[in-house]
Amino acid sequence: MSQHIAKPRTTAVILAGGTGQRVGLSIPKQLLKIAGKAVIEHTLTTFEKADSIDDIIVLMAPGYVPDIEKIVAKAGFTKVKKVIEGGSTRNETTERAIEALGEGLADGEDLNVLFHDAVRPLLSQRVIDDCVVALERYQAVDVAIPSADTIIVTRTHGEDGEFITEIPDRSRLRRGQTPQAFKLSTIRRAYEVAAGDPNFQATDDCSVVLKYLPDVPIHVVAGDEYNMKVTQPVDVFIADKLFQLASTAAPEQVSEEAYRELLTGKTVVIFGGSYGIGKDIAELAEGYGSKVYALGRSTTGTHVENPEEVDDALSKAYAETGRIDYVVNTAGVLRIGKLAETDNATIEEALKVNYLAPVQIARSAYKYLAETKGQLLLYTSSSYTRGRAEYSLYSSTKAAMVNLTQALSDEWAGDGVRVNCVNPERTATPMRTKAFGQEPEGSLLSSEAVARTSLDVLLSELTGHVIDVRQQDPTAGAAKASGFEQALASVLDVQDGV
Repeated sequence: MSQHIAKPRTTAVILAGGTGQRVGLSIPKQLLKIAGKAVIEHTLTTFEKADSIDDIIVLMAPGYVPDIEKIVAKAGFTKVKKVIEGGSTRNETTERAIEALGEGLADGEDLNVLFHDAVRPLLSQRVIDDCVVALERYQAVDVAIPSADTIIVTRTHGEDGEFITEIPDRSRLRRGQTPQAFKLSTIRRAYEVAAGDPNFQATDDCSVVLKYLPDVPIHVVAGDEYNMKVTQPVDVFIADKLFQLASTAAPEQVSEEAYRELLTGKTVVIFGGSYGIGKDIAELAEGYGSKVYALGRSTTGTHVENPEEVDDALSKAYAETGRIDYVVNTAGVLRIGKLAETDNATIEEALKVNYLAPVQIARSAYKYLAETKGQLLLYTSSSYTRGRAEYSLYSSTKAAMVNLTQALSDEWAGDGVRVNCVNPERTATPMRTKAFGQEPEGSLLSSEAVARTSLDVLLSELTGHVIDVRQQDPTAGAAKASGFEQALASVLDVQDGV
């Protein structure tokens, strides 16, 4: 009978020892907030959710360990076992991690270790899994992507500046990323050998293995172009935009009973609840035991662009139930046309309904949601990512919803109020039918599908996210693409999303 050999434990080591000097910050760049959360929180979330990762260690810049401990505690990261101070250099930080990883190991016991830069928050689950699988065969693994740019080697000649001395063959050049993955025994041995070199210095860990353990092959796993490192000031803006594009999936509840348990006794206020997505959310939530106030111009006479009517609607719901758990705004108008030919009344209507109304709803809802640690849910459109001809009013106001979501999620995080934004693909609603007429059957999302996802978002712990809702094509192999790749394809392919 063959003996069962247990797989080694896999630990992710998050290297967060850098500062924000190159980004121009007074705090470490890994604490900078992008899409409503600190950069390192996004990174930790990725590893927390990875099935192939057993536990996590964080090496943090000196003086900031308590900040990470607070993030870990608040987010409920169960895999984070240690948060310790990093060293003054990357190599020293790795050495401290190796020492921490070795504590409590039995003789002969080995670990899989993935070293990852905290400021690469867009890492995909696919890359993590590929690294862990590669460690079944190899002792050292790097992640890299082809170089699209020509790489030149230069030499400086005094005050004359730099001159090219070599142009390597680009087909063999790769840009290294993280994670870098190793057997713990291998990376520990490499650093032990390196310790005997008085001139030892390295900017990454694979180079240590390459130089000091030349007989150990380093396997290369394909990375992702968007697995970028937030290093320069421009990277902050790029990363934020990529998070806007990246698809976030709202976790579905496991059963009808779960929905009922979570929603019974809750108060839901829906602006734009007369028809379409808002009406469907109301019916779903009511069916699961919530007290629902579905408000709309055509049913309750509620005009979202009137702050007093918004205030009255919320205060009434609170007075009758003693709580408000969720506030949803699906109200909107779609006016298509050339801006130069648009009259003032149309412009004013678009701004009042699509922008000022959500702002007023958010302001009025805050005090109620702060009591219940509730959530505000807004809606954008696939057109927010790229403004185009004759959609200037609609696209710009929908882009504003994304920024409003991110700003408020940050502003209200300390009070436990969550703010998210749903981005449906082209959806069959009365508003769309009025704008475009009847469209081919099956070409649009159903409003019921968007409503179901909206409910999942309300019941989740997400905040500051744009959640995409798309039709699924079972023949497209969508599961093989990353969320970002799917989102980008959607942006480029869908030209009339509303």
